Amino acid sequence: MARGRSAAQLVGSLVLVSVLAACGGGDKEPSLENFTAQEIYKRGEYELETGNPRRPQTAIRYFSEVERLYPYSEWAKRALIMEAFAQHKAKDYEAARSSAQRFIDTYPGDEDAAYAKYLLALSYYDQIDEVGRDQGLTFQALQALRAVIEEYPDSEYARSGILKFDLAFDHLAAKEMEIGRYYLKKGHYTAAINRFRVVVEQFQTTTHTPEALHRLVEAYLALGLTDEAQTAGAILGHNFQSSPFYQDSYKLLTGKGLTPEAKGDNWLSKVYRQVIRGEWL
Repeated sequence: MARGRSAAQLVGSLVLVSVLAACGGGDKEPSLENFTAQEIYKRGEYELETGNPRRPQTAIRYFSEVERLYPYSEWAKRALIMEAFAQHKAKDYEAARSSAQRFIDTYPGDEDAAYAKYLLALSYYDQIDEVGRDQGLTFQALQALRAVIEEYPDSEYARSGILKFDLAFDHLAAKEMEIGRYYLKKGHYTAAINRFRVVVEQFQTTTHTPEALHRLVEAYLALGLTDEAQTAGAILGHNFQSSPFYQDSYKLLTGKGLTPEAKGDNWLSKVYRQVIRGEWL
């Protein structure tokens, strides 16, 4: 569980036994006004740790009640971050964002503020589960992850955030590639080129760059723009010579009596010159 707090600790276990007994072993809805903040909090932890898929919702109630009954207490502060954690676990991402942001606003200097920011970022990131989804979530995830990385660079959350940032960035490139392939298949070559160009210029560090360059070779050859096609092939060969996409592009070009080399004065020629000077990739 987050932050290393566990109801399995001896004191917490003894407190939990008393709460469970008063609640009829957990089968009845408890009346919480007569319990301490610690007792209610420990019951929330227990609900999270049992592994029952329905438990997060119950845990959320307990953590919320700590806040309501014992505002401004240390247990209320702990309950708020755990409420955000439980909401995220329950896949109630909007509520998790709200609770995490409330913690950040209320306790900006607390040691758990970094974790709250990380939870907020995760609430966006974990909704990115397929290429076809709204890209607004991906941009929000990137912004939130960047905040974690920049504000808490030495934390464990920054290290995890860097990995997730790269994956989210790759996701945006994947979306551009998906649309570009669609246009290419339909013969809308200019529209396809615009999408592949975005990947080459803005997402050049992602795994999609070799394919984007190859698709540019295909699209430019289809339009009869051989200078651009050859230059795209040259960039591909310079950076990804072992890629199957380069082999495919090489066959396409040589099949038309062309070679992968920088030709003309176009946007790809500028990219090529940057590659040679080591300013790209």
